Amino acid sequence: MRDWLSYRAGIDPGREALADTATDTSYTFGTLDTLVDDLAGRLAAVGVGAGTHLGAVARPCVEYVCLIHAAMRLGATLVPMGDELTARELSVQMDAADVDTVVCDDATEDAVAGAVGTLDSESTDVGSDGDSPGDTIAIATIDQSEHGRIKPLSAATAEPVQPPSWSLDDTQLILFTSGTTGDPKPVRLTTGNLLASAAASAFRLGFAPDDRWLVTLPLHHTGGISPILRLPIYGTTVVLRDGFDAGDAADDLEAYDATAVSLVPTMLRRMLDRRGTLAESLRVVLLGGASAPTELIERCRDYSVPVFPTYGMTETASQIATARPAEAFETPESVGSPLFLTEVRIVDDAGDPLPAGESGEIVVDGPTVTPGYYGTPAVTGGSFGLHTGDIGVFDESGSLTVLNRLDERIVTGGENVDPGAVAEALAAHPDV
Repeated sequence: MRDWLSYRAGIDPGREALADTATDTSYTFGTLDTLVDDLAGRLAAVGVGAGTHLGAVARPCVEYVCLIHAAMRLGATLVPMGDELTARELSVQMDAADVDTVVCDDATEDAVAGAVGTLDSESTDVGSDGDSPGDTIAIATIDQSEHGRIKPLSAATAEPVQPPSWSLDDTQLILFTSGTTGDPKPVRLTTGNLLASAAASAFRLGFAPDDRWLVTLPLHHTGGISPILRLPIYGTTVVLRDGFDAGDAADDLEAYDATAVSLVPTMLRRMLDRRGTLAESLRVVLLGGASAPTELIERCRDYSVPVFPTYGMTETASQIATARPAEAFETPESVGSPLFLTEVRIVDDAGDPLPAGESGEIVVDGPTVTPGYYGTPAVTGGSFGLHTGDIGVFDESGSLTVLNRLDERIVTGGENVDPGAVAEALAAHPDV
């Protein structure tokens, strides 16, 4: 198959694809397709093509949306990385994912240049090449003007692009986990994983042709990038914010008639604290990233917020189980039943299945489960599916409750924090 945007642009060229809140600008699928084609040509001019591991370190913006789809148009594997990571952290992730070329913006170019300098002493200008493939990581910026020592992609002359054909088994994304067991791991997500996740999510959340999904999460997280990947599949609109502010995000829901949004519990709580309730246009508030407190779900019930508590992982291309609002309001601690084609078992220490009512490790199988971490042959650790490291229990109706981690970690703002890393940072501080 070709990249998904090219199909949608041929079907609905005049339909709204993207609304950018930073500039209050709207883009049709036809316009977005033209922008993606131009960016793909410029990336091709600096050596990006089929098989390239294309890193991305930038804040959410229209150019980043185009980059996501341009990577697929070129046959490149996209490797999104956090825009707030340090040069050292970026260098570790680039090395782990074998990044060949990385695209940044003006806010991240210093960290990216520092990371590349750690890995390679060669030039970091766009299109720089070593003596052999992989000797040098090239850097480009998606900003419009040249600054610093990194050239913008706008300075490259676009080359014609012959779109490759993707199979369901091809690795389309490498996303890093949030580090529940210490260091983030590079997760391979195939085209098949992403398509299966998009279908299963639509079956559970419902689907309307005029849906408008507000994206407030970082695009290096599965919760942030999923709506961007799915917009040509569904033919719906993404409303893009360049960061999260509780009051502004709540206002954007109403101003742009958003029907859906992905949030972590802390974000939802702050939005409700600022505005009391959320826009009447909403039909889905997908709530994940951490366990939702019972009082927050009850608050959503009292103020008619259509909350869908969800349990998911990077390794499963997003959702594993999701509760609809009626179920969430009846059993606030539950994350509902597994999604279509997703198999979930609760197992004991020996890996044997446990009956409803008994808690054990959550193990997941199905078409959304990654084929493995990059550079690692398998993720299973057992005979059935992905061992999540989470403890859960099914009730008699088949609804899942997630209790805690096998190896507890601190969760703050939707991110998992390794206590050992915190201790090391404190010990390394000169004033401690």
